Amino acid sequence: MAKLKLDLHDIYNKGWKIDQALNDIIDEAVEKKIKTVEIIPGKGSGQLKKKVIRFLQQKHIKQKYHRLDKDSKNFGRLFVYFKFK
Repeated sequence: MAKLKLDLHDIYNKGWKIDQALNDIIDEAVEKKIKTVEIIPGKGSGQLKKKVIRFLQQKHIKQKYHRLDKDSKNFGRLFVYFKFK
């Protein structure tokens, strides 16, 4: 099963780059019909994870994917699931 992975460790302190990276990976998943995107904001203070969730909950982004899951075993990881017809 194809899966995309985005590790935000390198750009954690660059807000616009984070939005750009999230936009790019979601568009890529839609374009290539990839069902799972793993996003790694890391553990840290939790601020980056909150930012990622806020980004994903924007109406125009939310309509592109099916479901968002927090990894119960790894606090620093999120999964975004897509459904294609």
